[in-house]
Amino acid sequence: MIVDNCKATKAPAPFSHPKGPCYDPETVVLTAVRNVPRLDERHHHHHPHIAIDEAFSIDESTFPHSYWPVTSWGVGDAIFSLFLLPVMEDFGIYYVVLIVYLIYICFLIPIGVAQNFATLIVTRFFSGGCVAILANTVAGIISNVFVGNRARTVPMSMYITTYLVSSSMGPVVGASIYQFLSWRWIGYLQLIWTGFFFPLFIVGMPETRGSAILRSRAKKLRKEGKKTYTQDELDTTSLFQVVLKSVQRPLYMICTESVVFVATLWPAFSLGTIYLFTQSAEQVFGELYGFSAVQSGYVQVSVVIGEILGWIYCLPTNRWYYKSALRNTEIPGTEIPEARLYQALVGVLSHGSRLPSAWPWLVLAPPVSSSALPITWSTPYSKYAGSAVGTIGLGENIFIAFLPMAAQSMYTNLGFQWASSLLGFVSLILAFAPVAVFIWGKEIRTRSPFMKEAAEDKRRDSVVSAPTADV
Repeated sequence: MIVDNCKATKAPAPFSHPKGPCYDPETVVLTAVRNVPRLDERHHHHHPHIAIDEAFSIDESTFPHSYWPVTSWGVGDAIFSLFLLPVMEDFGIYYVVLIVYLIYICFLIPIGVAQNFATLIVTRFFSGGCVAILANTVAGIISNVFVGNRARTVPMSMYITTYLVSSSMGPVVGASIYQFLSWRWIGYLQLIWTGFFFPLFIVGMPETRGSAILRSRAKKLRKEGKKTYTQDELDTTSLFQVVLKSVQRPLYMICTESVVFVATLWPAFSLGTIYLFTQSAEQVFGELYGFSAVQSGYVQVSVVIGEILGWIYCLPTNRWYYKSALRNTEIPGTEIPEARLYQALVGVLSHGSRLPSAWPWLVLAPPVSSSALPITWSTPYSKYAGSAVGTIGLGENIFIAFLPMAAQSMYTNLGFQWASSLLGFVSLILAFAPVAVFIWGKEIRTRSPFMKEAAEDKRRDSVVSAPTADV
């Protein structure tokens, strides 16, 4: 007997039940909690960089070498997102998350006791990779728990907002700790805070991947003497081939899926810009207003405000996406995928643009907030959400890792006004990228094997869920 749906197993399998999820939605809340305490550690070492420079004899007169740990974090984040997130689509989420979380805790220990700068760089590569898995797993869980794009919209936007807010709060938390304690206490407190939430995941996060749940149920039935298998277990494909296919999928999607390419480019530049703002905050606010490194860290609150405003902006504008179902001729009654991009047309505003040093610093903070407005949007990719998120994570972290390295030379050589205006000009060019998807969206979907598969699933679900007449 082949186990392939909720009724046969009495276990969750969301894609078999289009009318409602078989999972407890509290799973998403419990997993999202992971992002709240995280308060992205990659930012924590930015503002106490002077103390780190003194401890390890680092010269930053010509290049911001203190950013290398953040670059290492971003590269680890990108690589792990690319190679491990898609694998969880085939092997499940629960045990992978617990193992990665435990490894992450282990790599937090050397950060507080590091005796050389190289230790920070190496350990943050692995801790960044672990956080990539822990943070981006939420998107896959949302896709598993909630059925349909409309049901996934608010949870997905909450996840992205929580992710960004916790990340942007890193400099604020780091500054508040460094104001009263040494920079090593940032690592100690991060270790304590992260370890506190580990038991919550052990008891509160069940498996949410349908294939993994079915496989577990079939194994249990076999112990009871029943010859029960899942379709995946009957597949003779080798483990190596399965892993290779899972890893290749994100690279294939970014090269062939225009929507994924645009969805990668937009948040990549937006997040890279936020980190560039953070990297340049001490230089800009220090020279213009005489702020210390700690005071510059508190300015990052304005970015958090902008991210929250971006989420609030997305809530009422979601109706643009919902209304697209009325004009969908391909699959009537379902939303048009590229309608998600309407919200992305709010441009990124510059920061520090043409303000004399005599102006109050608060005048400079709102543009930093508004730069975060276009970030909070996403395009769900059905059961390949892990691959899509892995692809987007790759682009985001490449920009995060390397774009901020140009901050010091940009603001020194171009000046505050022109450096910030340059970012505005680039964002203006990127604003036209979604237009191509609007114009050729239908053609893109017809050539996309992933979208075609998702469309077939939607058609099948609509047929299954359609009411039948009594005979």
